Amino acid sequence: MLDSYAVIGNPISHSKSPLIHTAFSQQTHQSMQYTAILAPLDSFQTVVSNFRQQGGKGLNVTVPFKLEAYQLSTRLTERATIAQAVNTLKFENDEILGDNTDGAGLVRDITLNLGIPLATKRILLMGAGGAARGVILPLLQQKPSVLAIANRTPDKAEALQQQFVSCGNVVAGDFMSFPDERFDIIINATSASLHNALPELPAHIFAADALAYDMMYSHEPTRFLKFAQQNGARHLADGIGMLVEQAAESFFLWRGIRPRTKPVIALLKSQI
Repeated sequence: MLDSYAVIGNPISHSKSPLIHTAFSQQTHQSMQYTAILAPLDSFQTVVSNFRQQGGKGLNVTVPFKLEAYQLSTRLTERATIAQAVNTLKFENDEILGDNTDGAGLVRDITLNLGIPLATKRILLMGAGGAARGVILPLLQQKPSVLAIANRTPDKAEALQQQFVSCGNVVAGDFMSFPDERFDIIINATSASLHNALPELPAHIFAADALAYDMMYSHEPTRFLKFAQQNGARHLADGIGMLVEQAAESFFLWRGIRPRTKPVIALLKSQI
């Protein structure tokens, strides 16, 4: 019998996770199946419980259930504890292990796939929601010279700064708080690109060799990436690489095998 995994969310029809994990399982010759589950907004725990009772081995968790997955876990990895959100569940005996692979996926995409080291770099992280929170510790573990967190409402950014200040050089403010600064890596972790919007950023914020990275992805470059290109950013990347790398991290947690990601990134890009 095939080991069963799935991604759970609401909405879920847009998810690329089944495509990614099916490609991983074929590449690594794993006996497993991976599906998508639409969970009613008020029934996350029930749906997870049913999946476990039917022999499910693990779940990826997407919007809006990452906090509920965090609360449901009986054991948490350090990165999930700090992110206060879980995107990967692993069921072992009576235990529910909760992990958060988003930050590791982002770091692997930037450092390995794009070949851009993060050490000593000046990084601007736009946004202070769950997507931002999940990547702060993995970014700081790469030892940048500064990590600036910018949010439309600065108090949210400042709260994150207080949480992570012991982990590295972290500063915070709103999008216009750094008008005279130049950053080497600017990461858009806001949801603005979903609505074809653009956070108010100073045009001169991109350093000469800057990477502009949008966690969202679409067929066309997002408004943020177009803005970055117009204002001197040399390297542009969307979130497809991060999506595949965080999935690979989940796959490794479940199966103990690290799949090759580059062919799967290429597969996804060809289909968007």
